[in-house]
Amino acid sequence: MIANPIPWPNGARVACAITFDMDADSLIHIEKGPAAANYLSTISMLRYLPNVAIPRSLDGYKHHGLKQTFFIPAWCIEQHPKAVEAIVEGGHEVGFHGYIHEAPNALPPEEEKYWMQRSIEVITKFTGKRPRGNRSPLYNMSAQTPGLLAEEGFLYDSSLMGDDIPYILAPPEGEVMELPVSWATDDWPPYVHSIDLDFMFQIMSPDRAMEIFMAEFNAMRRAGGGLWIGIWHPFVSGRLSRWQRIEQMIEEMQNTGEVWFATLEEIATHCRTLHDTGGVTLRRQELPLYGGTSPLPDPRPSTMPNEKDGS
Repeated sequence: MIANPIPWPNGARVACAITFDMDADSLIHIEKGPAAANYLSTISMLRYLPNVAIPRSLDGYKHHGLKQTFFIPAWCIEQHPKAVEAIVEGGHEVGFHGYIHEAPNALPPEEEKYWMQRSIEVITKFTGKRPRGNRSPLYNMSAQTPGLLAEEGFLYDSSLMGDDIPYILAPPEGEVMELPVSWATDDWPPYVHSIDLDFMFQIMSPDRAMEIFMAEFNAMRRAGGGLWIGIWHPFVSGRLSRWQRIEQMIEEMQNTGEVWFATLEEIATHCRTLHDTGGVTLRRQELPLYGGTSPLPDPRPSTMPNEKDGS
């Protein structure tokens, strides 16, 4: 059961969004730095994304009548403008995903702010619209990220995992809607196997991966009022056998007659309106956590107590 179900449009029992994190070859540059150009095989795998997977997925979305959300590092927008142009022309949403897939929680606050603002400029230039949503690379949101998002006027984030339904992040700077995700609906664990990227998961068949994704969808649908988000990557799920199975999955979802497919911006706007007009009361997460301090002593002890001598 979901304690505080969301009333979705048209009586739908579950809201769905298939989001693509379009990281492309930013990943090899983050992993290998100046040596990245020497990893041609991995670059070719990552560039499968703009060359093959994006056209394939856009055709599929058009066939099924879907508008969806793409989170794209700004550097990738600059490197692959034709792919981004096709996404925008298809009426899809483009969200913020770092500049070159850098981890926000590994940056000093001033650097995180700089790269966020620079990326907003790039996204606005190429799409004609400021981004409304954020997904932190590898979900690595920092303690200051929510406040920066609020300052920059973002409507929502989709990096955290704290609920089955949207909730509100409330740093001192303002409010940001959180559209929560889950590793259970991320395509990285079932599919990604790359020595150069340092991810060596055992590859699942598309049927097995979809079994897991659909289990999450059906649980949300049976409970009613939940949110299902696919967190996928075009160079991963855009491979032919996987994309064929995804199209079957979309048909299965649509055939239930109980699903609302929408962009994350549309979902966040719906929830914000409901909350503001009293249609639903969303949980509010005050930030920063722990009052902005660590529960551990500073400096931390160099050794743990010895149980035998009690020291």
